[in-house]
Amino acid sequence: MLCALASGGGTVFAQGGGDTFYSFLNIPSSTLAYGLGGINISNIDDDINAADRNPGLLGSEVDMQLGVNYMRYVGDSNFAGVKFGRRAGDHGAWAAGVQYFGYGKIKGADVNGVLTGDISPKDMVMTATYAHDITDRWRGGASLKYVYSSYDSFSAMALATDLGVNYYDADSDLSFSAMVANLGGQIKRFDSRYERLPIDLRLGLSKGLSSVPLILSITAHDLTKWHLPYYDNGDGSEDSKPQVKDKFMSNLLRHLVFGADFRPSDNFHIGLGYNYRTRTDMSTYKRSFLSGFSACLGLNVRNFALGLALSQPHTGATTVMLNISTRLYEF
Repeated sequence: MLCALASGGGTVFAQGGGDTFYSFLNIPSSTLAYGLGGINISNIDDDINAADRNPGLLGSEVDMQLGVNYMRYVGDSNFAGVKFGRRAGDHGAWAAGVQYFGYGKIKGADVNGVLTGDISPKDMVMTATYAHDITDRWRGGASLKYVYSSYDSFSAMALATDLGVNYYDADSDLSFSAMVANLGGQIKRFDSRYERLPIDLRLGLSKGLSSVPLILSITAHDLTKWHLPYYDNGDGSEDSKPQVKDKFMSNLLRHLVFGADFRPSDNFHIGLGYNYRTRTDMSTYKRSFLSGFSACLGLNVRNFALGLALSQPHTGATTVMLNISTRLYEF
């Protein structure tokens, strides 16, 4: 029962799906990342809440920043976290944070189907990140993540590492990133079975337009495998039979996430993203017209930066994410 719960939960809670036990590691805590399609590793942002997108993006601009995030997800799921960043010399920065994933109460049962009472499965990730300016345009960073999972009387622990680099040319407003996410493995298993981490190779490109304050982004993920098949339920009627989709164009689009970030001033931005993999993964549910789309809004008010992101993977699930950050030395 435990493995079925966790593996199924991984597929549901991952942005765009997943086939590993620890898919919750791919859920962003940044409204910018969530609003731009769920995965974005290249859009430049000085909010500490975005530190987990790519360690190569972390810089001295997060000095003394404290950020908190909250996400209301599917069903009774609630996710929350806190991060803090600090400058390290003239060319470096570090950040630390903790993220909590709570999935509400679920009825527990033994192998015979006898109810044993409610359980409250949860995951927690503690992260430490360091980044350094390699040149005036290149920056590299690494994150170490300690992962703890507790499902009823079972628990597990894992260690993971994210490695990333970013190239940023301010003159042309061009940003390019490459990273490997979730390198590592379990150090304590739930039972005798070893569960894999969702290791992922990602590339990202963001380009600002000269004529309008708009930044366009494209992110490629899951680059270690080409085939990403999915089931299509057709029109959802009883006569419709699920069909496996594994064509060239569907595979290509399921690797890509698109985003547009409109920034008319330093105090305001609004973004829109599209994730084709999220939309196709939701084809087995009653998805809405908005499935695959997401949006975000950011405001700077006095000493605080506020962020809001929305998405509706299917008609029964409207997800909301909130970010708040501030610089402690401004008080």
